[in-house]
Amino acid sequence: MYSFLLILLLLDALLMSVVVLLQAGTGGGLAAMGGGGGTTDTVFGGRHAVTLLTRLTWWTAGIFMVVSLILAAMSANQASAGSEIQQRLRGSAPAPAPSSAVPLPIQPAPNSGATPNQPAQSAPAQPQK
Repeated sequence: MYSFLLILLLLDALLMSVVVLLQAGTGGGLAAMGGGGGTTDTVFGGRHAVTLLTRLTWWTAGIFMVVSLILAAMSANQASAGSEIQQRLRGSAPAPAPSSAVPLPIQPAPNSGATPNQPAQSAPAQPQK
């Protein structure tokens, strides 16, 4: 559905570009305003007859706006983050290879009766005579 709407938007944009370029210019533009003092008719152009190209421009612009809003809403509702390429790469990550080295068991050191915080006790000293 998303791809269909995206293709429709692109075709509509191309059609709207062609229709706008086919319309005759009103002339004037900024150069016609001159030194000021113009009325709204001269600033925005006079009222002219509605032609087929004008109606087609309004329709293509309306379709463009509606389809753009729908596509924006659809892309905002997607739960996954990142592009489709990132999603595919994330999904096809290889599993980690098993280690070939066998872990050796830890053997305790010979106990001399000492704890880590206390030094080993030596044989009691012989009383001197």
